Amino acid sequence: MASLHVRNVDDEIVRRLKERAARNGRSAEAEHREILTKALVWDPAPQVDVEDWKRRAAEFRDSLKDRYHTPSEILLRESRDER
Repeated sequence: MASLHVRNVDDEIVRRLKERAARNGRSAEAEHREILTKALVWDPAPQVDVEDWKRRAAEFRDSLKDRYHTPSEILLRESRDER
């Protein structure tokens, strides 16, 4: 087996790696290995962490709270009118 050393990784990436590792009950190093394995070894049926997806969707919705949103029918009409 080989060892890898990754330099100049953004602090935010490291933070997110550690958070993901904690959610999955692994060390950051083990999580890093898992990410590399999944990225580089063909996985015909990737597993979806439904709870993580729901949490991230809720965070996204919260980030949009109190912002004005143009209704989709208006955007579609504007797009058609541009043609």
